[in-house]
Amino acid sequence: MSTTYKGSCFCGAVTIEATGAPAGMGYCHCGSCRSWSASPVNAFTLWKPEDVRVAEGEDALVSYAKTPASERAFCKKCGGHVLTRHPGFGLVDIFAATLPDLAFIPQLHVNYAETVLPMHDGLPKLKDFPAELGGSGESVPE
Repeated sequence: MSTTYKGSCFCGAVTIEATGAPAGMGYCHCGSCRSWSASPVNAFTLWKPEDVRVAEGEDALVSYAKTPASERAFCKKCGGHVLTRHPGFGLVDIFAATLPDLAFIPQLHVNYAETVLPMHDGLPKLKDFPAELGGSGESVPE
C-alpha cells in the first residue's frame, strides 16, 4: 500500500496529494528557484505527474511560466506556492516543506555552479542537471 502525503498552499485553499515515493529529492541553487522560493536554496521533491493531484481548490490554482522548463503553480488567494511542473523532465516538483509528513532525504545538489550558499554536506554537487535530465552531469567541488 502506498503512502499519500498531503500539503497545501499558505491559506489552505489549495490542497495537494503526492502518492508513493518521490523520484528524487535534493537542493536546487539556480537563480530562478532562489527567487521563486525567496531563499538562498530550494529543497525540492520530484514526483511523476500521475502521483500528484490537486485534491481541493483547483479553481484557486494559477500558474506562471518564466521559461518553458518550469510552470510554477500557486494559490491566487494567498500566493502560496503549491507545485512546479517540469514538462521537459516529465516531473512535478513540490517544495519539501509543502509536504510536512514526508521525510526529506536529499540525494544531490543541482545548479551548484550558481550557489550563493555553499553547503558542505558530502552530497554530490552538480554544475547543472544530471545528464539523464538534459544537463551536463558534471560534478563541481563543495
